[in-house]
Amino acid sequence: MTKSRRKTSTPAKRKAKAVAEEFVPTPEQEEAAKAVAARLRGKTPAPVLKVKDGSIVIESPDEITGACRLMEALGTADKNFQYGLISQLANVGSQGTEIDERGLNFMMSMVKAVEPKDPVEAMLAAQMAAVHNATMTFARRLAHVENIPQQDAAEKAFNKLARTFTTQMAALKQYRTGGQQKMTVEHVHVHEGGQAIVGNVQGGGGSAKKSVPTP
Repeated sequence: MTKSRRKTSTPAKRKAKAVAEEFVPTPEQEEAAKAVAARLRGKTPAPVLKVKDGSIVIESPDEITGACRLMEALGTADKNFQYGLISQLANVGSQGTEIDERGLNFMMSMVKAVEPKDPVEAMLAAQMAAVHNATMTFARRLAHVENIPQQDAAEKAFNKLARTFTTQMAALKQYRTGGQQKMTVEHVHVHEGGQAIVGNVQGGGGSAKKSVPTP
């Protein structure tokens, strides 16, 4: 005769169950959850990197799959490029002599967010991540200055870094579009006399107005 096992419930489990049963999300919370789910749909998160015995390894049940995910996140199929860039990200994301695992994964997530298509975009994404970190460092210093010289130095560095970041974004956009310029015609006014006045024509030289003869 077999004895049935009786499941025991700890106070922590009973409390967690009670909280789960009592919680009823508001419409705003439901909308927020749906928005996050839609954003994550079709997206793969950045590979999680771990530091073991002084080495950086990919958290994955399958070594080959993990390596492929990391290469895909960096837009490359070159192992030497992958190892070199990860090492650089680890150096920038760490403040001491030891590798900061959390800092490294934050850097990796920023690079992955750019979705680099090739090594050039991956390098630019890594530089953008480094500039962002430096920008936030000087933003913190600017908020805790003790005298005018400190304020001037922190403000100068902060402004340079912020401008550099926007320049990097423009460079990435130009690289991805191949430097092509797009012309957009917002509206056309046809006036009495047979001319169409085209407003807000955007091309390489900014906005302009042109007169186009009409039949």
